[in-house]
Amino acid sequence: MSRGELVRLRIKELAAREGWTLKEVSDRSGVPYSTIKTYAVSPGMTMADLAALIRLARAFDVLIEDLFEVIEDK
Repeated sequence: MSRGELVRLRIKELAAREGWTLKEVSDRSGVPYSTIKTYAVSPGMTMADLAALIRLARAFDVLIEDLFEVIEDK
C-alpha cells in the first residue's frame, strides 16, 4: 500500500452475499460485534487487527485478500 491509500473492508458485501446480519458475522467469526460494525461502516482505514481479519476470512470462506478493497485517500 502506497502513501495516500486506504483499505476498505468488504464486510457488508460479503455478509449480504451470505444473507447474514453483522451480528451473525460476529457470531460466526468470533470477532466482537463492535469491531465488525467499525470495520463495516469505515469508509477506509490504515490499520486492522490481523487475527480478526483471519477469523473473518474463515467465516466467509474467502482468502484474506478478498476482504480488502484499496481506495485512494482524498
